[in-house]
Amino acid sequence: MNIVITGASQGIGYATAIELAKSAEHTIVCIARNQQKLVSLKNEAEGINQKATIIPIAFDLTKLSQNTEELGRSIKGYMDKIDILINNAGLLYAKPLTELCIEEIRNVVEVNYLAPMLLIKQLLPLMGNSSHVVNISSMGGFQGSVKFPGLSVYASSKAALASLTENLAEENKNSGISFNCLALGATDTEMLREAFPDYKAPLTAHEMAGFIAYFAIHGHKFFNGKILPVSVSTP
Repeated sequence: MNIVITGASQGIGYATAIELAKSAEHTIVCIARNQQKLVSLKNEAEGINQKATIIPIAFDLTKLSQNTEELGRSIKGYMDKIDILINNAGLLYAKPLTELCIEEIRNVVEVNYLAPMLLIKQLLPLMGNSSHVVNISSMGGFQGSVKFPGLSVYASSKAALASLTENLAEENKNSGISFNCLALGATDTEMLREAFPDYKAPLTAHEMAGFIAYFAIHGHKFFNGKILPVSVSTP
């Protein structure tokens, strides 16, 4: 399969790429800002499976709306068909709205909502029957879930991504392309530890990645246009 993953330099994205790379059947384009971390990912994946095909593309998703074609052109240079797109990249500033500057607000919305939407727009022509778009949202953006101070912009941008998923599934319902959204609960990642250093998450990035990798490959057989909570807590 041809797979594209954003936010692949650390945390869940990194672990998901490693999980998928265990199969020699996949060619995986991994996108993140940090080229050095992407090279480390490629080396680790190839150390686990010498036949792994990891293609690192360094790109800052906060710039995607300024140059909307560059990233798509890069991906199309390696793939003429895309089976799976995992919009995993996320940005979080754990601050009340009144303490966020306009640049921070803009960056969160760019990475969490606008970049996934624009990337889908660019890559849709390469998708077809049985292609699967998996948008990674958060339980913070899931309606009716517990909310936390300092996450208003992050959570609302992830809620927008969830709504986009539902609408794109309807818009493309005759194409054979599936769109689903996973609203993840707390997972032990660098981003979470930085935002909430005293919080102990119930799942590791590796554990969550195993589920995401499986869902990305098989989930379209059972779901389309769904926002699925992936959390061990209630609500």
